[in-house]
Amino acid sequence: MNLNSILGRYLSKQIILNFIGVLLMVLGVVFIFELIEMLRRASGENVTFLFVIQMAITKLPQTIDLVFPFVMMIAAMITFWRLSKSNEFVIIRAAGVSIWGFLTPILITTFIVGILNITVVNPISSKMYEIYEVMDYRFKTRNPNAVLFSDKGLWTREATDQDTVLVIQSKSLHQEQDTLLLRNVSIMEMDRDSQLLKRLEAFAATLDEKNGFELKDVKVYEAGKPVVSLPNTKYKTTLTLDRIKENFIKPEAISFWDLPATINFYEKSGFSALKHYMHYLSLLASPFLLCAMILIAAVFALRPNNRRGGVMYLIVGGVSTGFIFYFLSQVIYAFGLNGYIPPFMAVCTPTIIAALISITALLHLEDG
Repeated sequence: MNLNSILGRYLSKQIILNFIGVLLMVLGVVFIFELIEMLRRASGENVTFLFVIQMAITKLPQTIDLVFPFVMMIAAMITFWRLSKSNEFVIIRAAGVSIWGFLTPILITTFIVGILNITVVNPISSKMYEIYEVMDYRFKTRNPNAVLFSDKGLWTREATDQDTVLVIQSKSLHQEQDTLLLRNVSIMEMDRDSQLLKRLEAFAATLDEKNGFELKDVKVYEAGKPVVSLPNTKYKTTLTLDRIKENFIKPEAISFWDLPATINFYEKSGFSALKHYMHYLSLLASPFLLCAMILIAAVFALRPNNRRGGVMYLIVGGVSTGFIFYFLSQVIYAFGLNGYIPPFMAVCTPTIIAALISITALLHLEDG
């Protein structure tokens, strides 16, 4: 069926309206529970109610990302149930439209919603989650000016070229506007065989994105040469404030558009980017996951005759199947994170299996 046809537009409108309604309802419930939890944590602390509300709002995207497929599945079940109850589904089938022609505009609309989610909504939600991480760190440390998310200092690697790798360590760091201040900084230049070429020790350093590191009270150690002491010196680096922050935040707090560059940076620097890579793959697969949820909902909620009863059992069965599918997908995802199975298989296999089983069941119902 053509998406631009009258029936196609009608079905697309129904799934979108029900999706928005279910999403708003879930957002409201999640916000209330998050607010209650934040108030419980803030009891006895010297924080304002506005700060608590801000934390609850900025944490919403993290929770919504987890339940987003269920929101789409519940919206689809409501849509299918209403169409079946009003006998619209019977009329559509009697007009000669197959179940696949009926599902095509809904699946296309769902896929578009998934694309918009990862390209438009995800950058916004990741920024909100990053703000939440900052606020949560300020709340835990009781420091209203804290910016970075670790009290263990900085320890990172950077590949400057094919032959040289930098290992940068700092005992403490904090940010003032666009400049990062570091104390007790150590920079080690090593070759690809991890042989130390040169080491710089500085009492303090500043980092801005234009000039790189500016080291103060520096000692330079190099094999076969005497120790060189410098009052200050500049040191070129490709590290930025945003890149350093990414060491302390979860992949969920990085925008979909920034993930490829982050993964490339980590791989060049010798870090494992598996967690970020799998999160990136899961975002790419999310539109197909939403379509699989639509197919699961169709198996349980599309019934040409509601007089046979058992509607509640079908709805409960559909929701239970969705939860079982989600649980198994998280188990397989964990296997992928631990390197037991390839990342692509860990992300895509549950969606493919759910889609194939649902298509098989729908083919059986269609023939029946």
